[in-house]
Amino acid sequence: MRTTRRQFLTMASMGAAGLGLASCSRGDTGDGGGGDASGDGTSLTFTWWGNPVRNENTTNAIAAYLDENPDVSIEAQPGEWASYWDRLATQTAGNTAPDVIQMDMAYISEYGGRGALLDLDEYGLDTSDFLEGTADSGVIDGTNYGVNAGINTPLVMVNTALLDQYGISLPDDTTWTWDDWLAMATSITDASAGAVIGTSAIISNDAMFSAWLRQQGKELFLEGAQLGFEVDDVTAWLEFQQKFADAGAMPSASQITEESSVAFDQSMFLTGKTGMAMYWSNQLEAAETASGAELTILRFPSLDGDATTRKAWYKASMLWSASARTENPEAAVAFINWLINSTASGEANLAERGIPANQEVQAHISDLLSDPQQRVAAFISEIEPELGDTPIAPPPGGGQFGALLLRYATEMLFGNSTAAEAASGFYDELTAAVSGS
Repeated sequence: MRTTRRQFLTMASMGAAGLGLASCSRGDTGDGGGGDASGDGTSLTFTWWGNPVRNENTTNAIAAYLDENPDVSIEAQPGEWASYWDRLATQTAGNTAPDVIQMDMAYISEYGGRGALLDLDEYGLDTSDFLEGTADSGVIDGTNYGVNAGINTPLVMVNTALLDQYGISLPDDTTWTWDDWLAMATSITDASAGAVIGTSAIISNDAMFSAWLRQQGKELFLEGAQLGFEVDDVTAWLEFQQKFADAGAMPSASQITEESSVAFDQSMFLTGKTGMAMYWSNQLEAAETASGAELTILRFPSLDGDATTRKAWYKASMLWSASARTENPEAAVAFINWLINSTASGEANLAERGIPANQEVQAHISDLLSDPQQRVAAFISEIEPELGDTPIAPPPGGGQFGALLLRYATEMLFGNSTAAEAASGFYDELTAAVSGS
């Protein structure tokens, strides 16, 4: 029977035994990744989600590592975001998790707290050359379950050529507000007579809801597995998003549901069906490759029209983790150290996973970056005065945020509930998820 991520989370709430990790001591034999059956060397399995650009870069990085380490073999397991977590949950529940895992901030507490991830510091993780403030993204309750794979930040991408076609001008992103986003999206839809929808939906986007909350002095999550907002905050957000729906400025409920499971390059924005969308900065090159267009990147809006109050943040674009069940913890961490600290890795991956946190690697590749990556690097530097505190990692159960809000938000958009009803249902279910109820 196929184990879904939801089932993984259910099992996780039962503790390590429910995950099949009750006896997951290192070197535990069985179906997990690790040993080389031939006995001639070390075999690792390595999984990541990505896109064609990332897949090519990562394949090149693996080849470079194997050139330097001919006694190692690596089985690559690339995937798409939409199916990646179901597959990893299945592997984890079945004790076949890959040795090296590309992990996300949304789930690191979930996997780490349930005993599924290795303590990287115990096996010599080296972050000595990392920029200040970038080394501890994956430290949960004193244990390092994942290391920063690259620095990024949330932003808005705009298909400028598409907007020019309909006579729509770009906003000043140092002064635009959330209401300006709505007005601009409405203008795109109206000017194109609906041929292009103003913006891809952000109604269930945790980064944009977080940004909106932070500008009001609140957070998604607080220490102690607590929500940092109230039901009324969700109601206000959903009511604001309903304005986009009423104006035809974002996709319909059915389109939003379909969009949640499509491949990266098939999204409405990258296929020219919407004029704007929220992405992470490290995705610019892949987005331009997929869309065939040069895209403009903008700051996300502020409430008061002042970019210095946006409470922007740098985020670990993703993290490198290792399975707690790996038979070769030293080899897994050695490979991770190479990924984050080697200039050869930097040359292969460049900034597609974000700007490298290692200062030496960052300096080494600066002249090698593509035009979109150069623009991202400049953007990352430019917004430094607008940064607020870095949000904490979601607690166990918090990774369900987007899926839960999507379900309740689309029920509202389909007309099956009010904003207040959807907000209350979402809030109660998320509270239960993070409290382990």
